[in-house]
Order: sequence, then structure tokens, then C-alpha cells
Amino acid sequence: MVSLIVKRRLSYSFAALALLALISNIVVFSGLSSDSIKDQLGDIKDQLGDIQIPGRPKKPWHAGEKPGSPLEPVDAHPISLLMQEADKNWRKYEDGRSVSFKQTVKTYRRRYGRHPPPGFKDWYKYARKRNVHNIDDFEQVMDDIRPFWAVEPKVIRNLAANMWRNPDEGVACIHIRNHKVVKESNGSWRSETLITLINKFVKYLPDMDIAINRLDQPRVVVPWEDMQDLLKKEQEIRRTPPETIDEFSTTMEGFMNMTNEDNGGNFQDPQWYSHAGKQYMEIASTACPPESPARRDSVSAQEAELTYKDRLGGLITNFNKTSDLCAVGPQIQDKHGLLYSSSSLLATKRLVPIFGECKVNVNSDILFPANMYYKHDERYDYDDKSDLNWEDKKDVMIWRGVTSGGTQVADNWQRMHRQRLVMQMNSTEMAGKEVRILTEQPEKKGEFENYRDFHPSHFAEQHTDVGFTETWGCIPDCSFYENVWTLRPMVPMAEQFENKVLVDVDGHSFSGRWIAFLESRSLPIKATIFREWHDSRLFAWRHFVPMDNRYDDVYTLLTYFLGVGTPPDQQTLGSEDANGKAYVARHDTEGKRIADQGREWAKKVLRRDDIEIYMFRLLLEYGRIIDDNRDRIGYSGDGSELDKYDGVSPFDQGPHR
Repeated sequence: MVSLIVKRRLSYSFAALALLALISNIVVFSGLSSDSIKDQLGDIKDQLGDIQIPGRPKKPWHAGEKPGSPLEPVDAHPISLLMQEADKNWRKYEDGRSVSFKQTVKTYRRRYGRHPPPGFKDWYKYARKRNVHNIDDFEQVMDDIRPFWAVEPKVIRNLAANMWRNPDEGVACIHIRNHKVVKESNGSWRSETLITLINKFVKYLPDMDIAINRLDQPRVVVPWEDMQDLLKKEQEIRRTPPETIDEFSTTMEGFMNMTNEDNGGNFQDPQWYSHAGKQYMEIASTACPPESPARRDSVSAQEAELTYKDRLGGLITNFNKTSDLCAVGPQIQDKHGLLYSSSSLLATKRLVPIFGECKVNVNSDILFPANMYYKHDERYDYDDKSDLNWEDKKDVMIWRGVTSGGTQVADNWQRMHRQRLVMQMNSTEMAGKEVRILTEQPEKKGEFENYRDFHPSHFAEQHTDVGFTETWGCIPDCSFYENVWTLRPMVPMAEQFENKVLVDVDGHSFSGRWIAFLESRSLPIKATIFREWHDSRLFAWRHFVPMDNRYDDVYTLLTYFLGVGTPPDQQTLGSEDANGKAYVARHDTEGKRIADQGREWAKKVLRRDDIEIYMFRLLLEYGRIIDDNRDRIGYSGDGSELDKYDGVSPFDQGPHR
């Protein structure tokens, strides 16, 4: 029997070698490019990795394999399968990276239909010197800049230079002249930190005025029909002329005059209007397609859910959809502070060049990395010395915060997102209530079904530590909370890492703790309606656990990772446990795996170096769209002049490794 198994293994090995030899011959005589060869070999590698060799059982990921190895679920729980799917998507992302300047330039032109902007070669070297992980992943930059191609450069310059003038409109401005930051207008801590960041690479930048949102909430909501016209025009004017000037123009007008700030008073109107304290979907829906749920009353909540949630446990299958207000806005408009009653909101329907730290999907603000991620602040910084190994952490989900998020009065606070989270995790509040989780089917071990009769009170008492440290943001005051909350003591960031699960939800806008949570050895869970600069780099179910903004899946998540109940074959008759039928095996290794993968990934793609690289690229793209000669400037070479820098041989498109 042993010899038979050995023979089978040898035969499979020889077959694989023969297949690779055949592929090599085909490649040599087919004239395929190295990019095509790499793609095809990557597909073959994945397929070979899935072959099961007789006599050699596959190990589940529980068996001590490294986090980078392919996943094979040990049961049919939807989370196990979602982790496997996320792993596959991440591997495709990894396999598609450019590895030389020549490839990067080629990828840029293929994706965007234009030459890279002036200064692209300097940016590339700056990024490579700082060990950028994926030189191609700047989709957010390009999406944000794209509609401005349909606006005259002089109009963009005028708006950027002058939106700061009314201090009540919440706009700061940074002015760059002759490769230096020369002035800050109507500044704040946001613009001060951004200046520190820009000074890292300002010598490569052209003259520009950068308008910065001083408010927590995003600003620009262009109606859908208007945006389609802008994007259509941008598409029509894409060009890659054979020769361009690889320099920015230097003789343009329309910037703020550094010696005469009045500028003659010829200012473009950004058309701000206030929408504070009102339903945000009233304006957000105007930026949605006519057929979307946000503009069609006939779409039910159940229909909308099918696009981003699993029927089992309500688990998130599409994280981007959970923050797509065109799809989910009608279901969560009375469950989030910004959507229900924003504390401060100055918006415009006009496409104006304002830079902001976050936005929702219907906004056209230009995203930049939040200053809280770049400046050193102990409230938001991760400190490895304070963290514990996974095995030493408590089986608890922790959250602390203040009652921010929206304008709170006595009869609306229950609709705020933070307040809902605290209530849902409160054992006293949940006493006698039932929620849905998944439980293992008694007749089919390893398979799961919805269980809608779970009593979470005792579980919450054992495994959650969630509460407010301060009441804040109420009208006329917060006295109506006196008989509602028992305020909890503040827990410094370092002490929060003593717990296995860290949940992150929005405040007035994005949460500044997110990157620190990802860097930690704990398991991060995320619910948000906001988009940030790094979103395309993070893969839900591989680097973090996604949660619905209604939190109706929170107990499904916690019971999966922490476990609950007794196996069906060990249950006894007459049990007094209210959740006697509920059983989910503890998936501790899966939780650790996601925590480890998120931590490892954050150290590669969310560093302060990555923030500098992102901002440098953003301001090069911005510098071009405000240039009167933007159709005739850029890098038109093939990228081969950096082959030596990249370590590329004449016979190989890729660098030697």
C-alpha cells in the first residue's frame, strides 16, 4: 500500500513537471509578452496548488500553516467561506502589481487613457525608495481627480484660491509657490499637519492653492445627471499624444496673489448651503442613479440586502455596498447620526476642488490621508510595547467613546449609530430580547442555519465591554441622558489591546483609531458609511471583519469567533439555558489569522511612508488638472530609462529578485 502511494505521488510530480516544460516551450515559440506569461503562470500555479495528491490529506488552516498560505475551511460556516473568497481576491491583487517603471507607465496609460503627469518619474523613485508595496494602486486618487478634467483649469484655480475667504464656510487653504509652502489661510490643525507632510516632497510640486475642508463632514454632492455629463466629457478628451512636455507650466494666472490678497474681488462662487440637523438622504439621493433604491420607493429592504448580505446570519458579502448610500441609504437613514441629524453640514451641488479626510460614496470631495494617521498622537497611535500576544488577550469586544455623531435631543438620540451600538451591547438593555445568530445544525455537523431566538444578555455580559465615557453634542444640554447611561471609565488605547476584539464605528465622521486597530494583534471589526484614502488596499474578511451599519450581525460575528453553547451531541434534556439549542464552535484560530494578516498588511501599505507617497501622487495629478496646458504636458516616454534603477535586464521585463 505504501509503495502504491509513493508511486502515485511520483506520477503526479512528473506530470506537473511535464506540464511546466510544455508551457515553457509554448511560451518560447508563441512570442507572448512577459506580462502575459506572468499572468498565465500565476493561474497555473493557483490551479496546481489546488490539486489534491492521493495519500496526502490537505491541512486546514487551523493546523499551524502560515497566514500567507491558501485557506481551506474546516466547516461550512459562511464566515469560513467568506474568508476563503477574500483570500483569493487578495492573491489576484498581489499578482497584478507592476515591478518596474516601464510596467508602471504602461499600466497607467492602459487604465486612464493618458500619459502620467509631469514629475511622475521623481514620484516613482520616491515611492520605490520607501518600499511602496503596490505602485499601481492609486485608484482613489484617479477617481477623485477624474471629473475635474471637464472643468476649465482657470475655474479650478480660482475656486481653490478663494474658498477660504469666508471663515464661516469652513475652508482652509495652503499656498505653494516656487516649490515652497509660503502661506496658510484660515488655518487649523488639519492644515498645519498637512503642511508638515507636504514639505517632504514640495520641491517637486508646481505652484498651487490647496483648499481644505475644516469641517468633520464632507461637502460636495453633485447631482447624478450633472456628474454623468462631466465623466462623459472626461472620457471623450482622453489622449496620449506622441510627444509631451514633462514639466508644469509656470506663467499661469488665477492663483491667490501673495502681495495683494484681494485679487481684484473676481471670485468664483462655491455655492455653499447649510443642511445641518436635517436628513442627509434628501441631498445624497440626488447624486444616485435614477434606478437606485435611493430614488425608487418600490425597492424593499430585503431586495437591497440581497446585494451585500448573506441570508445566513446577515453577514456582509460586499463591504463597499454597506456604505453605498444609493443602495442602503433608505434602510439606514434613521440609524446614523450624519444621515439623520448632522451637527454641521455645509454642502454644494457644484464640483469644487476641496480636499477632505473622508466622504460618503455620493460625495466628490478630493480625499487625502487623514492627519490623525500621520501626526503622532497617543490617543490614536499604536504602541507595540503595550500590546499582548493573542493567547494572552481576554475574550472580550471593547469600545469606548463619547456621544458624538449627530445633533442629539431628547427624542432622537436612539437613532444615533454610537448610541445604538452601546444599547445593543448592554446586557441589561438586551435582557429578555432575542436576536439572530447562526447555530450548527444538529443533524449536519459543520453546517449552519439561522437561529432567531438567541438571548444575548448573558453573552454580552461575559464578552463585551462597551460604553460611553462622556455625554456630548446635545441640545440644549445632555441632561436627558442622566437616567439612560452609566458612564464608563476611559480606557487608554494601550489598555484596549488587552482584548481580542476591537470594534470601530463612526463618530462625526471617520474614526481616527482604525489604522492603530489594524496594526494591533487584536481582531478589528469595522462598520462605517465613510470612504477613506486606503479603502482599495484593505480586503474585508482577510484584513478585518466587516459589520453592517445596523449592527444586526454583531452577535453572529462574536459567537463565531468566541464560541457559544454546547455541541448538540453533548446537550442534555431539561437544560435551563435559554440558549440551549444554540451552538457555534469557537473559531479562535480564524480570529487570530485575520488579526495577524491585518497587522502584517498594515505594516506594508498603511505606513506614514505610504501616506507621503499617496499625497505626493495626488498633488501631481492635481497640479496637472489645474494647468492650462494639461493636455500637452506629462511623461510620454516608455519608462526604459529606469531599467537600470529597477534592476531590469535586457532579457527580462521584471527586476531580478
